[in-house]
Amino acid sequence: MDATLIKTVNKLQDAFATVGVQNPVDLPQIVVIGAQSSGKSSVLENIVGRDFLPRGTGIVTRRPLILQLINRPVPGVKPNGVADETKLANGDAKEETEESDKDAAAPDAANKEPTEWGEFLHLPGVKFADFNKIREEIIKDTEAKTGRNAGISPQPINLRIFSPNVLTLTLVDLPGLTKVPVGDQPKDIERQIREMIIKYITKPNAIILAVTAANTDLANSDGLKLAREVDPEGARTIGVLTKVDLMDQGTDVVDILAGRIIPLRLGYVPVVNRGQRDIDTNKTISKALDAEKAFFENHSAYRSKAQYCGTPFLARKLNMILMHHIRNTLPEIKSKIQAALIKYQQELQTLGDPMDDGSSGSQANLVLNIITEFTNEFRTVIDGNSNDLSSFELSGGARIAFVFHELYAGGVNALDPFDQIKDVDIRTILYNSSGSSPALFVATTAFEVIVKQQIKRLEEPSLKCVNMVYDELVRILSQSLNKQFFKRFPNMRERFYSVVINYFKKAMGPTNKLVTDLVSMEACYINTTHPEFLNGHRAVALVNDRMNANKPQQVDTKGNKIPPSANITPAYQNPTEDSGSFFGSFFASNKKKSKGGVMEPPPPVLKASGTLSEREIMETEVIKMLISSYFNIVKRTMIDMVPKAVMLNLVNHAKEGLQRELLTELYKSEALNELLEESEFTTQRRKECKKMIEALEKADEIVGAV
Repeated sequence: MDATLIKTVNKLQDAFATVGVQNPVDLPQIVVIGAQSSGKSSVLENIVGRDFLPRGTGIVTRRPLILQLINRPVPGVKPNGVADETKLANGDAKEETEESDKDAAAPDAANKEPTEWGEFLHLPGVKFADFNKIREEIIKDTEAKTGRNAGISPQPINLRIFSPNVLTLTLVDLPGLTKVPVGDQPKDIERQIREMIIKYITKPNAIILAVTAANTDLANSDGLKLAREVDPEGARTIGVLTKVDLMDQGTDVVDILAGRIIPLRLGYVPVVNRGQRDIDTNKTISKALDAEKAFFENHSAYRSKAQYCGTPFLARKLNMILMHHIRNTLPEIKSKIQAALIKYQQELQTLGDPMDDGSSGSQANLVLNIITEFTNEFRTVIDGNSNDLSSFELSGGARIAFVFHELYAGGVNALDPFDQIKDVDIRTILYNSSGSSPALFVATTAFEVIVKQQIKRLEEPSLKCVNMVYDELVRILSQSLNKQFFKRFPNMRERFYSVVINYFKKAMGPTNKLVTDLVSMEACYINTTHPEFLNGHRAVALVNDRMNANKPQQVDTKGNKIPPSANITPAYQNPTEDSGSFFGSFFASNKKKSKGGVMEPPPPVLKASGTLSEREIMETEVIKMLISSYFNIVKRTMIDMVPKAVMLNLVNHAKEGLQRELLTELYKSEALNELLEESEFTTQRRKECKKMIEALEKADEIVGAV
């Protein structure tokens, strides 16, 4: 059952690799990491019992190698694979390995199937009984993807090794960590390798096998440092200490094994690999395993714990860890496969079937359905009846309401009629409006002139409101055109956008005219009989009360208080020298007096100067009060009417006539082929979805059989 679990994961990996898609499910696997020359390749070869990996200086492993070890008992010799696993676990694989070396070197005369062989996923059906050929194929396929330079590639090589001398395992060998580019290596080689390793070990279902040379400081181990970044608790990291036999005399790794240096929950396993001299002299791995066993059994520091040291124990431990991990994660893997299958099936359904038949009837129906669906959604988004309303931000019609009731209303209310016209300007207008006969009362003409000027100021924010609503309609249009069927048909998307934008622009003319007319209506007739308007008599009384309240209280010679009204100089009283002329303080007070009855002509330009007289202050304040009262009435009217005008001529016009416009412009037999031309993305994505569904269905079948 345990071996079956690992084989199940191997089948899942193959299911995705065979159809050429990236595995969407995080499968349990052991990822081997470490610095260059830390002994990664030797560890893997000792586990396999074969010399099959490329050797050399610099980066030898330049692509991820997914190594699937499959225990395959020799028929009639080892039932159920028990004997061979026990023999390997005890380190007694010498005879079998040597025998299998002979089998691999010389094919059997009777063409019997070899006891050990390797298979590459990119060469289905080809069996490599010669492990030297496996090394050559790894080098050949690596160079095919990365070239002869020392570059790397994230595309993995999948290799399965069938043997009676291995425990069923899945290992991923990654390029060794390096710091300095060598030869033709890219300058960012360290970053590239680091990113590749991080991608593999970050996955929660990855068991990290961190290989470190024991004759270096453990604190400086690149592999352990990377592992701690993604697994700070050391819960899924197992350490392998190589080159234990090369440590200085009197030193050992006992403290590391006891977890007193850098603790790992899965612990450490010390191993002894072949050295470069052993490789050069063709020392067999079986002899290397014998030497490793003898080293630990005879070493004073490791003798008592020799059964927990060496490659056979490491293989057993990895097998056990991987099986437990798979057993724990299998239900989660199954649910993820099913969820991914549903997701890709739904996406494929959204992409639709290829438009191969080209029948005009089906094309016309499709275009008609898209137009109908688009316009219905456009209406529902504006009306707020959409099924997928956002809880994070305003959208659709709510944004239009925000323009009306917050932006436009706020902008109009912020208009101050007296921020552009000052008291001296009002005084000048008052005198100008009286003409040649100075008025006895506040001039109505002056009030109308000023209030009309202020009403005209409402035109700019009103037209800006129209433009903002137009922008919101374009925003709704763009969001509606992001639907899947428009991604599928880019030509249709462009034509929809063009037709709808032109339709909006055609509605902008009448809308702007109506809004401008509303402003002109208010300006052409000043309705002073409006029930909310403050009339002139009331304004004069309010100003008089305010001015008298600010005057100091006067008393007569007997000490009696004089009423405020008695302080006002009667209008019919002849002006004295102090009170000035009829024009009051309109001119500066330093006027030159005429001599001998000779008068100077008025200057070419007469402008107000000096401070306002009491009468001018009163009249100005009355005018300002009347302007403020009436302007507020007009502002309220515009805040009410402009949104109605925009809704009538722009928004409702778009909602009600858009479908008719699209049908008129696009529902034509000669335009159907162009509209329904699929994008390359859609065609490619449909193929990818079909491949992924095929792989996921196969994976679901594999997991379901467990």
